Amino acid sequence: MPSALPDGEPMPEDGALPASALAGAASRPLGFYLHVPYCATRCGYCDFNTYTATELRGSGGVLASRDNYADTLIDEVRLARKVLGDDPRPVRTVFVGGGTPTLLAAGDLVRMLAAVRDEFGLADDAEITTEANPESVDEAYLAELREGGFNRVSFGMQSAKQHVLKVLDRTHTPGRPEACVAEARAAGFDHVNLDLIYGTPGETDDDWRATLDAAIGAGPDHVSAYALIVEEGTQLARRIRRGEVPMTDDDVHADRYLIADEVLGRAGFSWYEVSNWATSEAGRCLHNELYWRGADWWGAGPGAHSHAGGVRWWNVKHPGAYAAALAGGRSPGAGREVLSDEDRRVERILLELRLVDGCPLTLLKEAGLAAARKARDEGLLEAAPYAAGRAVLTLRGRLLADAVVRGLVD
Repeated sequence: MPSALPDGEPMPEDGALPASALAGAASRPLGFYLHVPYCATRCGYCDFNTYTATELRGSGGVLASRDNYADTLIDEVRLARKVLGDDPRPVRTVFVGGGTPTLLAAGDLVRMLAAVRDEFGLADDAEITTEANPESVDEAYLAELREGGFNRVSFGMQSAKQHVLKVLDRTHTPGRPEACVAEARAAGFDHVNLDLIYGTPGETDDDWRATLDAAIGAGPDHVSAYALIVEEGTQLARRIRRGEVPMTDDDVHADRYLIADEVLGRAGFSWYEVSNWATSEAGRCLHNELYWRGADWWGAGPGAHSHAGGVRWWNVKHPGAYAAALAGGRSPGAGREVLSDEDRRVERILLELRLVDGCPLTLLKEAGLAAARKARDEGLLEAAPYAAGRAVLTLRGRLLADAVVRGLVD
């Protein structure tokens, strides 16, 4: 969750939504994102809305404490129930992210999940995920999560190489994420993801291949692989600016992506979103698919974003301000925007084009249709789906996805 918040109109103190946000809600899936904004240390590349104990000291007081955070977030879940009213939908997905959710006690995460279940109910086949730092869990912790209802876990692995982890300021030991997969399986988790990053300064093709091999060998059913983005204001950006480490260029990123797709494909993983591969449809991250397909979700926690029926809103960033709002009986919402039909059309193209089944050509206007024909002729869109009325990226198109989508929305 990026740390910067957008502009927008003020959020009502009671969090009430326009009637348009709730119209037709029964036909749309509902998910919950629960943000835990705490980290033991700040990674050099991170621009997310997260805080270390040092960063919070003196700025949030007791309200920003990890010790009572679960109770604060549960207050927002109860607020969501009031705002959404008699919405009959059981929750389809719950995703606990951060930050490092597993810095909280496992019992706290279970209580947060229980609040969603008690207020809304969970679908029989609900997907319940938490992110986890490999060094902040053990077999007992994972077993408690599984017993408490979690059925999917995502470990931040990033790299199998110590020198790459050092550049990223990651503190876990190489080999620990792979061990965590085994511990999660032993605890009863059927679905396990490993998050990888490629293009770190100093990483070689061989380093990246070794990381992929280690990840696959651990036995997850899902792998996410993201190109490193150097965000302004981060420690890594400052190091690159000072010449301490080199900037990785786009050609290297493209080469690493091709390696990932080849190695993962050979191991039985199939891409279903540009940066995500799974061994089966059951292994896909359903929560992220809610985002990509424009469903409804409530984001609880500091800086969390939500969406319902074309209305998007976001919470205040700081854990102290977030807790103070809820303690005072107010919504922690900082602002919101009502998306126009054109906004929603463009967003559908931006998000759905990244998926394996692409987006319908009926979303495109005349200029976009012309760009789609050109992209097909240049080998960036698959010919057969195009003939059937859908824009689906080829492998080369995935490398140039941002450029392709710009043409389609223009």
